[in-house]
Amino acid sequence: MAQHIVKSYDDELQNLNRTIVEMGGKAEAQIEAAIQCVVKRDPDHAVEVIRDDDKVDQLNYEVDTQATRLLALRQPMALDLRTIVAALKISADLERIADYAANIAKRAIPLSQAAPMRPVHTVPRMSRLVQRMLKDVLDAYVERDAAKAIRVWHADEEVDEMYVSLFRELLTYMMEDPRRITPCTHLLFIAKNLERIGDHITNVSETIYFVVHGTRLREDRPRGGGDFEVDLSDFGSPPKAR
Repeated sequence: MAQHIVKSYDDELQNLNRTIVEMGGKAEAQIEAAIQCVVKRDPDHAVEVIRDDDKVDQLNYEVDTQATRLLALRQPMALDLRTIVAALKISADLERIADYAANIAKRAIPLSQAAPMRPVHTVPRMSRLVQRMLKDVLDAYVERDAAKAIRVWHADEEVDEMYVSLFRELLTYMMEDPRRITPCTHLLFIAKNLERIGDHITNVSETIYFVVHGTRLREDRPRGGGDFEVDLSDFGSPPKAR
């Protein structure tokens, strides 16, 4: 970032960037902790993860305050203006990512009381991909690397594919045994939360591209997880409830 005549201005911009990075790190940790609650069937830890969401909310408030102050007092232009507006947008996406992590932790509580299910093992793989995307997009933000942001943007296609695959697997489980419907539904919501986290990461990628180039990313947005149809006839007739 170019140096300004007024050093305090540079300090304020750097502090804004540090807050965004800290917020992203906490959101990433929240995802990891929430998935561990699912895998280890740990409802007590899940309660802690839900409670920790307030820390990300506080950082989001700090970003809003810092950005508003910069806009009001510094009257930024060009790259500086894009940087500050981008911080507001990225902060909102990170806050939603942490919310989805808290939602996963909430689902972990009733899942811990149900019988273990094999599809649970697919969730950590999906989570690891999402976490890697989040780490890479934060690196792209720090480095102002639009090319890396675009690579993260395209990686969301794999998240969507994993979500569709897990959806079909869980649907089969539910149709084979209606007693599995409740735990499978919780797993579906967990997978959907991870898919939505991937969508918010692509939002961050697009924002980084805008900061660097001053234009929006003109490519078709990765699709797949939220828009698909399932032909139920592929699964045969559901069994009668026992």
